[in-house]
Amino acid sequence: MQPIVHKTMPPGPGCARPAPRGGSRISGAALRSSTGIAAAITLALTLAVGAAPAAAQKSAADGIAEYRAMLADGNPAELFEAKGEDLWKKPRGPKNASLERCDLGLGPGVVKGAWVQLPRWFADTQRVQDLESRLLTCMETLQGIPAAEVAKTPFGKGEQVTMEALAAWISAESRGQRMNLPQAHPEEKRMYALGQKAFFFRGGPMDFACSTCHGDANKRIRLQDLPDLRGNPGDGVGFAAWPAYRVSSGELWSMQRRLNDCYRQQRFPYPGYASEVTVALSVYMGVNAKGAESIAPAIKR
Repeated sequence: MQPIVHKTMPPGPGCARPAPRGGSRISGAALRSSTGIAAAITLALTLAVGAAPAAAQKSAADGIAEYRAMLADGNPAELFEAKGEDLWKKPRGPKNASLERCDLGLGPGVVKGAWVQLPRWFADTQRVQDLESRLLTCMETLQGIPAAEVAKTPFGKGEQVTMEALAAWISAESRGQRMNLPQAHPEEKRMYALGQKAFFFRGGPMDFACSTCHGDANKRIRLQDLPDLRGNPGDGVGFAAWPAYRVSSGELWSMQRRLNDCYRQQRFPYPGYASEVTVALSVYMGVNAKGAESIAPAIKR
């Protein structure tokens, strides 16, 4: 029997963490985040409003939108952006070289506008690559840092921290531009088809798929709206909002981390960092989001 996703789902392996009950209990992670106590207070007030009588409260979507807007001016992702720019220009690795000659699809060293056209086909690797798999190639070829070792590193550790900062800065350089992933090469089209298949594939102990949460309009899990990723969900929504700063964990999450964690929430094994299926899913979502304005790195609860 297939699971039914209502507009509000009970706690479980969905696509968002449970909100604290009562509105006054804030997680230690939130208190430790770089937004500090102010962010925790904002979260408490937001949740308290959500606990008010129905006649006196705004919609959950309005409340979350206001919460994000209040934090947006001081989005801690800016700290990661600054670090990412420094890492791009800094000589590192066994070859003591920078990443300034890395080709992200628009020519060596060209960063602005690259993010909104990734993933795409690269002739030198004969593969369709997203931002992070492309950075692995550049780090290995230019700096001598083994790509396989970085890919095996747990999220939030070692060189994965470097990857998150680079993703923040590179995506920020295309902020305000429109998603426009290429689909001219046969491999780009193949990866779109593979991503579509993966998006609707159901399995695991919960018989879940990406489409369980993101395959219909007007779905919500607890306080979190679930964008319909079969098409363009709008400016700064879905694919056009990642990477993003997660207030709940005080970390910058890349798209690779987001996708791997979605598989975890479905009770699947991790598909692997920069694996073909994660790149294919990015192609599927990115092509579907054509024309959406990128606001990455955004801020998430």
